[in-house]
Parts: sequence; C-alpha cells; structure tokens
Amino acid sequence: MRSSGFTSARVQEQMIQLMLEMGIKDFRVLDAMSQVPRHIFLDEALWSRAYENRSLTIGYKQTISQPYIVAKMTEHLISHTSKRGRVMKKILEIGSGCGYQSAVLSYFAEEICAVERVKPLVMKSRENLRELGIRNILIKHADGFEGWGESVKFDGIICAAAPREYPKELLELLEINGKLVIPVGLEGHQKLYVITKTSESEHEEVIHEDVAFVPMLPGTSKGAI
Repeated sequence: MRSSGFTSARVQEQMIQLMLEMGIKDFRVLDAMSQVPRHIFLDEALWSRAYENRSLTIGYKQTISQPYIVAKMTEHLISHTSKRGRVMKKILEIGSGCGYQSAVLSYFAEEICAVERVKPLVMKSRENLRELGIRNILIKHADGFEGWGESVKFDGIICAAAPREYPKELLELLEINGKLVIPVGLEGHQKLYVITKTSESEHEEVIHEDVAFVPMLPGTSKGAI
C-alpha cells in the first residue's frame, strides 16, 4: 500500500475519537472507518489533510464527504440492525465518487452495487478498492436516477449527491424495512432524509441535520475537470 509519509494510524485514531465526540454511537461504524485508510482515496498532495473532518476535492467538480457525514449516513443505514459483520445482503450506493464510502459500506453487506456518473471516478475508485483488496463492490458507470438498472432489490440505499426531491422510484428498489439515506434540497438548504419502506405501498420519513452535498445530476459524464 502507498505510504502517506506521515503516521496515518495516529491521525486516523484522532479522527475516530472526533467522531465519538460528535455523537457517532455505533461502534460497528467506527470500527469499519478505523480500518479504511482515507488518504488512499485522495491525491497525494492532500494526504496531510486526509483525516481532517472536512470534504476534499477528488477532481471533476466532486468531493469526498467529510468523515462525520460518512459515519452518520452509515449509522442511519444500519440502525435497525444489531449484529456485527455483514448485516445486509445488498446495498445500492449512488454517487460512489472515489470509493471511500463504498469501502466503509463493504463491512456491512455481502455486496455493494455502486453507481457513479463520472467515468474517470469509476476507474479511480476501482483502482483504490483493488489496492485495499476489497472484492465485494461492483461499480457501474451509469445515471444514478436510474438506480442499478436491473430488476434487483436492496436492503439499503445510500446517496452521496442531493436531488431537489428524492426520487420515489428509489423506494421501489428497496426490500421491506429497507432504508434510503439521502440528502435532499437545493445548495445551502439541504437536509438528510432517512426513509424506511414499511410495506410495498407505505414508507416513513425522518428528516435529520443540515448537510452540504454536490447536486444530483442526470445522465453520465466522461469527466471534464
């Protein structure tokens, strides 16, 4: 694995301690994040800032989410489970970016199906995950509004880009009791939604804290920087 040139273990431990102080309570999430080296997913010029609690650029007008948001969204997604290990069969991730959130999710599902609209980021995330030896993630270059594009259902869906309103079609892709965790709203006015599918025709919405994500755009991109 590439060396960061600094003691990443120490600063990673500081990041985990900060997550605790900020209110992340699920030790399964903290444990997973302690095992994923965040600097690997960034350009080397940003390695010294990799474990700060901030979003950072990954090129192509996209960012890697701040660690707290990655932890919080993961915590919401698995909050109805209590066992350790891979508590879900399939998770759909929309807007997988450089693969960091995907890597964290890989500890909680047998298979992660990740969608990314920017083609160079698909290639970059595949390379990052291959370097870490993570093999239960499939990454597709596709339009996130179309989901995975196959007739398959998921135990959870997590979205790392914000639509103005969450696509109701995504609820159809959930198993009963599955959750959709998604930021919703215009730039500067986004909230984190957690939607639980309670039956084939009903769901429950809970609106959580303010968040700041790139907008969720339709279509695919070859990756203009």
